[in-house]
Amino acid sequence: MKNFIRITFLVSVFIITSVGLNGQCNSDGFATACIPKLASGGFNFLKSYKVDGDGGKEKVEYSYVFTKGTQYMINLCANGAATDGIVVTIYDSGRNTVATSKINGQIVNAIAYPCNATGIYYITYTFDGSSGKCGGSALGFKR
Repeated sequence: MKNFIRITFLVSVFIITSVGLNGQCNSDGFATACIPKLASGGFNFLKSYKVDGDGGKEKVEYSYVFTKGTQYMINLCANGAATDGIVVTIYDSGRNTVATSKINGQIVNAIAYPCNATGIYYITYTFDGSSGKCGGSALGFKR
């Protein structure tokens, strides 16, 4: 009887662990997949970002200092559809929207922003009908 309980417990732990691991977000993998896409547009890689809405998060936010006279590009990689409903928005230091990947109801997988003022900018990812709330992103620049 004790062996049966031990085996049942071990099988239960294995099943729970397997289900949990399969449901986890591989945002690192998506971010890595985004990096080569910057070079095709002539942009140099700066930083990658994890986009993981695990735990019911409605947004994921990062900040970065942009420099005047530099053009920035942020692209997005996700599972399934190109963006899986993940929207990236750039805000200036006053929290004014300066660029977004949701244009006329359509979500695009990359946005470019020509910076007109040096300062801290906020990069926010929100989930607009996203099934997995999981993706990755890469930021690049060119002068």
